[in-house]
Amino acid sequence: MKVIILGAGQVGASVAEGLVSEENDITVIDCDGPRLMALQDKLDLRTVVGNAAYPSTLREAGAEDADLVIAVTQSDQTNLVACKLAHSLFNVPTRIARLRAQDFLDDPQLLTDENFAVDHAICPEMVIAEYIQRLIEFPEALQVMQFASGRVCLVAVRAYDGGLLVGKQIREMRKHLPLGMDARIAAIFRDEQPISPEGDTLIRAGDEVFVLAATENIRPVLRELRRMMTRVQRIVIGGAGNIGLRVARALESRYEVKLIENRQDRAEQAANSLKDALVLFGDSTDEDLLEQENIQDMDLFLALTNDDENNIMSASLAKRMGCKRVVAIVNRRAYAEMIQGGPIDIAISPAQVSIGSLLAHLRKGDVVAVHSLRRGAAEALEIVAHGDAKNSQVVGRRIDEIAFPPGVTVAALVRNFDQVEMLQVRDDGTVDRRAGHVVIAHGDTVIEAGDHVIVFCLSKKLVRKIEALFQVSVGFL
Repeated sequence: MKVIILGAGQVGASVAEGLVSEENDITVIDCDGPRLMALQDKLDLRTVVGNAAYPSTLREAGAEDADLVIAVTQSDQTNLVACKLAHSLFNVPTRIARLRAQDFLDDPQLLTDENFAVDHAICPEMVIAEYIQRLIEFPEALQVMQFASGRVCLVAVRAYDGGLLVGKQIREMRKHLPLGMDARIAAIFRDEQPISPEGDTLIRAGDEVFVLAATENIRPVLRELRRMMTRVQRIVIGGAGNIGLRVARALESRYEVKLIENRQDRAEQAANSLKDALVLFGDSTDEDLLEQENIQDMDLFLALTNDDENNIMSASLAKRMGCKRVVAIVNRRAYAEMIQGGPIDIAISPAQVSIGSLLAHLRKGDVVAVHSLRRGAAEALEIVAHGDAKNSQVVGRRIDEIAFPPGVTVAALVRNFDQVEMLQVRDDGTVDRRAGHVVIAHGDTVIEAGDHVIVFCLSKKLVRKIEALFQVSVGFL
């Protein structure tokens, strides 16, 4: 696939890195020549220095025969104009735009082919804000991902010494769950190395465990792996930028929220736009300010500025002063890997969190959702199975009969996804969900046409093989 990426910032660079590794022909446009040179030295791609909203720049980048334009510059206006040009002048089949302003997202009519011609709009700030809210709902988790419109939840947790399953085989998990409840451990990372889970795999203290279950069942499952934390009530947010303000606005009605901002104009703007949150003008790295606001009594500190160093410093300080849990946005991957689990509980990579919504539109086959895991090293997909036993390698077959490559785990299915859910009580009192229900995958589970299949890949290199397996082939028997 020939792809043109507009913008070489954090999002653009992360998209380029992900797509280059999958043997795509990538060209990146940006006005910053030195930044492009650094990206070209790191990755096997082509670069063009220029304004992405100019027809001449797009033409130089090869827009006339491009398959996809991904406009992720910092400017909404540039992204919209570029998509319109790509459609009107160069007939590029697919156009994706990053849009930060809510105004454009609130009126879908603006994005039709007759207007700005955007096939899909992504708002990283909105995706990250929603991601942070899920982390607050599950304070024990390192990552929280949803599939099938929220019906299935995949959570990464650190197994602790004393957990019911620690030191035991994975197959014993079902013995501890209530009748009718099921879950699947999709992957384990031990000492940064992936382990494909089998029934006899032992869980050790310190393992990073990815466990999947129906959303309503995820809390009882987590109790098997680690002690549950008290519900978050008091939150301090450092930074009133796009992300910080979004998060504060989403949380203020349900939690006690304090927002710290070191720019007076932005602090005043935040105070005027928030109803219940307390806005403080000051520096989130100021020890006296944190002490004055009783940081030791807070359940969560969120460092959400645009400055990695500021976020690391403020979150580390809050943790040292007694805050129960701290989360920081960290753009540089090397920083994030170094600090998570040490002075900072969770380091969020904005590019890796937001890239999933974009990848779902690039994957082959009917891919509904993609989540990038462990900062891009692994990936979880929700893919719809089509066809029948004659033209599909997966439909009508037991999971243990399908030639999935090593490192791939089918974790769950969602069956009859689009139907209204119907419940039927069996003779033994358990409930049979006839439609839209979650089926935790085991070896004897048969994949049916229309199933939303959730697949965990320990390495991104396995994704293409999974896409090929799910593709319908006329000649397959």
